[in-house]
Order: sequence, then structure tokens, then C-alpha cells
Amino acid sequence: MAISSPGLASGIDIKSIVSQLVALERAPLAPLQQQAAGFQSKLSIYGTIKSMVAGLGDAAAKLSDPKAWDLVKGGSTAPDKVGITVAAGTSPTSMSIEVQSLAKQQSTASASFLPVGSPVGSGTLNIQLGSWATGTFAPGSAAAIDLTVAADDTLSTIASKMNAANAGISATVLRDASGERLLVRSKDTGEDLGFRIQATDADGNNTDAAGLSRLAYDKVGPSFHGMALSQAGTNAQATVNNVAISSASNTVKDALPGITLNLSQVTTTPVELTVFNDKDGMRKNIQSFVDAYNAINSMLATATKYDPDTKVKGSLQGDSTAVGLQNALRGMMRSVTPGGSLTRLLDIGIEIKTGGTMSIDAGKLDAAMNDPTGLKSLFTAQSSNPTSQGFGLKMKSFADGLLAANGLVTGRADALKSSVERNTKEQDKVADRAARAEVRLLAQYNAMDAAVGRLNGLSAFVNQQVTLWNKSSG
Repeated sequence: MAISSPGLASGIDIKSIVSQLVALERAPLAPLQQQAAGFQSKLSIYGTIKSMVAGLGDAAAKLSDPKAWDLVKGGSTAPDKVGITVAAGTSPTSMSIEVQSLAKQQSTASASFLPVGSPVGSGTLNIQLGSWATGTFAPGSAAAIDLTVAADDTLSTIASKMNAANAGISATVLRDASGERLLVRSKDTGEDLGFRIQATDADGNNTDAAGLSRLAYDKVGPSFHGMALSQAGTNAQATVNNVAISSASNTVKDALPGITLNLSQVTTTPVELTVFNDKDGMRKNIQSFVDAYNAINSMLATATKYDPDTKVKGSLQGDSTAVGLQNALRGMMRSVTPGGSLTRLLDIGIEIKTGGTMSIDAGKLDAAMNDPTGLKSLFTAQSSNPTSQGFGLKMKSFADGLLAANGLVTGRADALKSSVERNTKEQDKVADRAARAEVRLLAQYNAMDAAVGRLNGLSAFVNQQVTLWNKSSG
């Protein structure tokens, strides 16, 4: 008969014995798991380090770009009237501007139509962009657009067709107590972007006050009864240092190289404009680099330190790669870029304090900014000798090297990944060996238990027979 519970026949606690033996087989798992936790912790830290090195490289790349040292700003004494924006590299300068008039869009309005929503009349409207500057229309380079109007089209329908035709105009319908009117205006400002609308009226008269001709704007004489002009298309008129300029747009881009003027209001007094070096932008780029360096320096210092008071060591304490990276970074910060008036970070107020933390002396940095050529050379100087390149270029190359496939940081992270993989395989082996041992031990002890059960049964039978023999012989 099969034994349903191990140890039932022998009275031995087989489960407990096997459990303890299997625990001995699984004992190597504990140090392996502890080792795995250490690998994972280091791998996580190196992932953070890689991210920080990339950030440091990005910050250095900004400093290595010559345009970063050509940053300029524009200032206006009346930005609500005349705004100014400038492109990088624009030379510092100043000027005075007065605005006599703003650029405007041509606008026309039809007479009122009643009843509201009634058909206008059929025919064709020919829409052409051009200039009315001389009093007669001069067509522009854009092709004219023909718009077909059906007999049942209302003003709203015609306005929708005009807007969909991409003819350089926009239309809307205005309704009030007198009825509804069609309002049309150019999409863009300037006297060369006015428009003419000619009607070919189905009623045979293209200039009367009936049918589709009521929506024409052609200025063809006293008998013309089309739309009325409410605003002529005009150019902006201004003077810069008392020199007259004209612009089709209120955003003046081409009059002054690298400078864009934004005209908002007519002025009554001159507005002073200046272009000056954007020192705040340069400081921001430098501060971003210092912050990126300090972040990775702090991470490495914490990860590699040993606290003798608490006896606690950092996750990378004794890690030669981390220590080497820390020393290499600090050494790089003290490197020299020869050839210019400023050759070290210390020359512009950036210094390494105790513990490797970097700080900025604002006074020295301000003084260095008064030497824009030297400051730019310190970070952007080109050289066939890598050690003589500008500091921004050196740091960008250094960061790229650390993160390359065979770089120091990437190589260490890859090595840790391999260690984690090997550790996982070792844990799997131990767990598999323990599982197989459990099966084997249970089988052996169950076999022993069954054998003991059979022997106990035989012993009981023999004892019974002896007892019977004794009774019969008595």
C-alpha cells in the first residue's frame, strides 16, 4: 500500500530533514543575491553617470559653438511702439527711429443688401492683386482668379467662395439694421498687395447698381456703383537716423542687416534702439555647464566615499573606473588653452573648490566679458592638437569619448551588465541543483520509509506467530 504522508511508517520527520538538506543546497544563493544587488546598484549609478556625462557634453557643445559668444540683444525705449529683434553675430550698434505711418491692408465695403440672405446676381468676379499707388490699377505678378457666382448665391456664399479661392483677399459679411454688406480686404499689408475686383454681370451691365456689379471694385468713373474703398493699401513710412524707409510690412526685416523692426504705433518722438552683447545669455550657458559638472562631481563623490564614523561606504567605493573618471574630470577643468588672452577657466572666474565643486566669481566673469575675443577663443579655438583646442571643444570630445562604444563609462556599464548576466546564470544553477536534490532526497527517504513500513509489518507478523506458538505449547 502506498504511503500518503512521508515518515508515516517510520515516524521520522522526512519533510523537515529534506527541507534542511535542500536549504544547504540553496545556501550559495544568499551571497549570489547579495552580489547581484551590488551589481544592480552600480549599474544603476553608471546609468545615471552616463546621463550626466551626456548633459555635460551638451553644455560643453553650446560653449564650443562660436555663435554662443556672438549673442546679442535689442533694446527699445518704446517697445510698445517699435520693437527690435536681432540675429546672432549682429554688431552692437544704436539708432533712432520715427514712424510716420503703419502699413495697412486695402479694405472695401459694398452697399447694404436687403432682404438679408437674398441672391446677389449671377456672373463672374475677376480678382487681381496689384497697386493703386498711381491712381490707376497696376496688376501684380500673381495670376488673376475668376470666381463663378450662381444665380442663387447670397453674400455669405460669395464670401465663402472668395475665402476658398486663395486669391490674396479675405471676405466677411457684416449685418446691421440697414441690411448686410460684403467686407473685403487684402490678406497682407502694403500698397503692392491691393486688389481689383471686376464683374462680368449676367444682366449685361458691369458698372450699375444692380446684380453682381455691385460687388466690383474697379474705380472706372462716376457711373461706377460697386464697392467703396474704406482703406487704401499702404506701406509703412519711417525714418532711421533721419533717413526715410518704406516697408510693405510692419515687420521690417531687410532694411538693417541682422535686425528686425516691429512697428506697432506711429511715434511722436524718436525711439532709441540699441543692439548690445547678450551677456546674460552667455552667463546662462556658462552656468549651465558649471551646474552639469557639479552634478556629476557630486554624484561621483557620494558614490566613492567612505564614512569612517558610520562605517558606510558608497556603492562605487574602490571602483577604479569611477575614481579615475573623477580625477580625469577635475584634471580637465584645470587644462590650458594656449594662444589667447584668456587660457584657463580660472582666468574667467571659474575655479575648483575643495571637494571638486566648481564655482563662479561673478566679478572676474564680468571682467572677462569685456574681452569678447579672448573669451570666445578660450572655448572655441580650433587646433590640430586636441590639447590646444578651445575648452568647449575639449570637453565635448572628452564626453563623447566616455560614452563611445569602447569608452570608459560605457565599457564599465557593459562589464557590469555582463556580471549581472553571469550572476543570474549562477543563481539559476544553484536553484536548479537544489530542486533536483529535493526530488532525489524525497525519493530516497520515501523509499526508506516504505522499507521501514514493510519491516515493521514483518516484525508484527513474527511477534504474532511467536505469541501463538507460545500459547499452543503451553
